[in-house]
Amino acid sequence: MAGVDESRLRQWLSKYHNPDVALRDILSVVSHYQGLVPVQETYMFNDGTPMDLVNLNGTIPVSYKGNTYNIPICIWLIDTHPKNAPICYVKPTSDMSIKPSIFVDQNGKVYLPYLHDWAPGSSELLGLIQVMIVTFGDQPPVFARPKESEMPYPSNSFMPQPGGNYMAPYPPTSYPPTSAYGGYPPYPPTSNMPYSSFTPYPAPYPSYAGSGFGGPSASVGGTGTIKDEHIRESLLTAIEEKLMRRMKEQFQQNQAELETLKRTQEELKQGKMKLNTILSRLEKEQNDLDKNITLLKDKEQELDKAIERLSNEEEIDVDDAVTTTAPLYKQLLNAFAEEAALEDAIYYMGEALRCGVIDLDVFLRQVRTLSRKQFMLRALMQKCRQKAGLSV
Repeated sequence: MAGVDESRLRQWLSKYHNPDVALRDILSVVSHYQGLVPVQETYMFNDGTPMDLVNLNGTIPVSYKGNTYNIPICIWLIDTHPKNAPICYVKPTSDMSIKPSIFVDQNGKVYLPYLHDWAPGSSELLGLIQVMIVTFGDQPPVFARPKESEMPYPSNSFMPQPGGNYMAPYPPTSYPPTSAYGGYPPYPPTSNMPYSSFTPYPAPYPSYAGSGFGGPSASVGGTGTIKDEHIRESLLTAIEEKLMRRMKEQFQQNQAELETLKRTQEELKQGKMKLNTILSRLEKEQNDLDKNITLLKDKEQELDKAIERLSNEEEIDVDDAVTTTAPLYKQLLNAFAEEAALEDAIYYMGEALRCGVIDLDVFLRQVRTLSRKQFMLRALMQKCRQKAGLSV
């Protein structure tokens, strides 16, 4: 990654919708696969629209029959990355030929379930390259061109060079099915590509001229015939990967739903405890209210009886009503009445002095006499209350 000019790469990605995400994905890829280098070139879409895009150009290591080969590829990042899947090509050198299969057409364009099921957030460039390495390890996308039949790469194939404008060719829509594959059904077209949709996967050819496949420094020996077991292993690998991915997504979804249900259960438990507390308090208040209502009804009945009894009795003499039941109480009552009378007398003596009815000497002499008697009466009342056990 030391050879990557990050500032220039940021400038290339400035027109992308998510430049930070694209930069992070590219740096992650070049740190793991130093054979890939980011380059900005012009890509021509099928509708004739040109666009300056960043691509990862170079080789990836692929293991085949115990040997490691460098497979040349080119990965174009759409400006909406990572919302839409990249566009991938195999770029054979002059001594190689493309080996068409269900994953690579005769023009070198790559078709993978990983690209078809590309999902933002779960799909990334590093995972795409790893899938390509595994897939190409089962079905090599190129083979070494025999020297006697060496021919230049077809002019209509996609072979971008730095700084050039190139038209991405239309891949063939179908190939005649062979008995080895029985008309393998194509993948359905994807809906997340903004400019052009994938074409169906072409059926592979049964065999190709050549003795093997390889990268710039290696070749694979053999007849180049794709056997039934190769197709079977590739299909099993693709199906297993897709099932594992869907199982993982389903597991994560179920896990999230389970966490939500657990939180909802805890909230319901807390709500139940609060409701039980409120119901207990209301029940206690209801019991207290019933008791108070019963008590008030009893008191009301007592009042009704007292009123009825009083209405049936004769009138009561006021003097008889205040008659004391003991001599001590009678003495206390008389002393209280006499002390109250002396209080009134002293008040009216002051009024007489103010009006000039009596002179000052008479007022003082009478008030002194009355006050002394009032003091004696108050002392007598206090002593009577002590004897009777009343508050002083």
